[in-house]
Amino acid sequence: MFRSIFGFAIFAVLAWLGLKIVFGILGGLIGLAMTILWLAALGFLFYLVLRVVSPTTADKIRDMIKGRPADA
Repeated sequence: MFRSIFGFAIFAVLAWLGLKIVFGILGGLIGLAMTILWLAALGFLFYLVLRVVSPTTADKIRDMIKGRPADA
């Protein structure tokens, strides 16, 4: 009886540690994804403002990002 209780206790501790590790990694990945989305939103807002203020400069930036050669 004590052996089975001890076995379940060891299993519970190992399961708890495993879940803690998995959710810790998952939380880090979600945080990284949110940071990337936040930076992408800021870039989009910057591009949108630039598109309204100076469309030719926005075109040059878009071409530079896409890898097209710039006009001389």
